[in-house]
Amino acid sequence: MREKLMDILELSSSNLTLDQIFMHLVISLVLGFAIFLSYYFSHEGTIYSKKFNVSLVMLTVLSAVVMTVIGNNVALSLGMVGALSIVRFRTAIKDSRDTTYIFWAIVVGICCGVGDYVVAGLGTFVLFVVMLLLGRVSNDNRILIIIKTTLSNERKVEGIVFDYFNKKANLKVKNSTEKSIEFIYELPRKYYKKSLSRDKSVTEALYDLKNVEYVNIVSQNDEISG
Repeated sequence: MREKLMDILELSSSNLTLDQIFMHLVISLVLGFAIFLSYYFSHEGTIYSKKFNVSLVMLTVLSAVVMTVIGNNVALSLGMVGALSIVRFRTAIKDSRDTTYIFWAIVVGICCGVGDYVVAGLGTFVLFVVMLLLGRVSNDNRILIIIKTTLSNERKVEGIVFDYFNKKANLKVKNSTEKSIEFIYELPRKYYKKSLSRDKSVTEALYDLKNVEYVNIVSQNDEISG
């Protein structure tokens, strides 16, 4: 029994030639660069991170290296799992799509590491087209209206906001003290733009109430600052 167990642990993949190893790395690098281009074209503004994009290429190649080393060797694979289990990643993800790109890079690296170039290439091509068509998603499609005024203006502010946006303005926060009150409304950007066609903007209407400390218009998005 002990001998059989040792035989299993000592199993390894067929010996790879230098040309095969070189091919694994080159193909993973080429496909990693395709992922690099996809990330570059599908992200813009502050959500684009050049360092993260370069890391995707490195992650693709590293995954291929790891799979080339492990092969079918059970002992090495168990050791690798143990080594990775103690690594903690604390990098803040700015965009939910970044997680998909990380997984994409790892999968492509694994495919290249085992020599399955067709799956890696076709998968990269399909995802590249999908992200090219659907990837440029804008996160700043919501508006926050922040209003601070005296407590006596509470009903008047609510009336003005309802008059301009009807039920499209969603009250997210209402903070109050004995003398003042603060509102935070959220609404789709398109309804805010429609209100600009009126003779008087919502900001002007609010300031006409007097005793309004401030009216802030903020573009909201889903980015996480790191």
